[in-house]
Amino acid sequence: MDTATVIARLDEARGADSRTRDRVCDEVAAEFLAAGTPPFIEVRSADLRTDPYLMCADRYWRGRFQEQPTARTALECARWMSDHVNDESWEAVAEQWALGNGFLNRDNLESPDQLAEVMGETGTGAAVERFAFFLTLFHAGKLRANFCFDELHAFLAYSPSSAAAGSLRGEPVFVALQSFAAFGSRTLTAAYASELLEQAWSAADRTRHTVDICLNGVAFAPPFAGQGELLRDYAEEAVEAHPGDHMFHARLAAGLHMCGRHDAALESIDTALALLAASATASLSVLQNQYLTKRDAIQEGRLRAERDAEQLHRWEQQAAANAQLERSLHTSSVRAVEVVAVFTAAIAFAVGSLQVTLTGKLPLSDRLWLLAAQGVGLAVFALLIVGGTWLITRSHHGQDKRTG
Repeated sequence: MDTATVIARLDEARGADSRTRDRVCDEVAAEFLAAGTPPFIEVRSADLRTDPYLMCADRYWRGRFQEQPTARTALECARWMSDHVNDESWEAVAEQWALGNGFLNRDNLESPDQLAEVMGETGTGAAVERFAFFLTLFHAGKLRANFCFDELHAFLAYSPSSAAAGSLRGEPVFVALQSFAAFGSRTLTAAYASELLEQAWSAADRTRHTVDICLNGVAFAPPFAGQGELLRDYAEEAVEAHPGDHMFHARLAAGLHMCGRHDAALESIDTALALLAASATASLSVLQNQYLTKRDAIQEGRLRAERDAEQLHRWEQQAAANAQLERSLHTSSVRAVEVVAVFTAAIAFAVGSLQVTLTGKLPLSDRLWLLAAQGVGLAVFALLIVGGTWLITRSHHGQDKRTG
């Protein structure tokens, strides 16, 4: 392939519209693939939307990974990057290609022995750390896409490629992957995962992929206290920093859904779908299905919340009616006791007064005093019964008023 012609076509594509630029980059990449020759172009940015040089190289290596989705292809790609990608853009491009192609080729997991064999081919020198870092991200991308949390944790902690990455193990994206593995693990705690999350999130040089992995870990972790609020808060910050990123709007929708804010979640997932449709991502159909599934879940949760609220209202109304009925029955019982006490005292007074009046031999004045004393005694008896009943039931009335 003629170098000058390729450069001229890519330079011309830089000023063209997005559709033309995509077409030119696809054509040039296909020509490199057909010739079996890696691109001889230089990549000086990490902008996959407007830089035709990066776009062309990206399509070429995507095709290579589709043909052979192996760690050996990843090593070839890493070697090419060391010669053709400038230092300022290297890490961002490495994250895009390693994690992205790992996701696209997640069905082709390799064994630890295969990975160790490829690591033996990295050679020596200053570039070995970068080669190992790229290989680690590529395989980690596969494990992450398959939600192999414990396997990912072990791979990042103990694999030869991870160990050979050296100082690059402290990069935010690496820590974010550790956080993702910890959040999904059944053996590691959410507190430990949250510490790693905060470490990666607060890094001054965190990248877009770091943010994505952090949110991904919280979203797919087994349920833990405060999960929805944590995801919502971090996703809101991500959306504010990257308002045009469909993935972050989708994560925000998931967090709002967990918090029971279904209307806001529905708005966020619809925004994610609209932004996704306008993007040129290679995994559009996969992500679209994920977003539509989440949208269905949000709508189902919204309907369930409405039904639950209606049922709760009915229960509250029924509980209030039951409490009112209980108070009515209790009041009726108390009144009945009081009436019986008064009626009993009246009968006793009537019977006693008849005996004194009809059969007594005492003088009239003595009989009147006797009747008065008997009446007062029975009246006191009735008052004691009524008063005792009131004292006994007063505390019960107070509880009814406080709970009612």
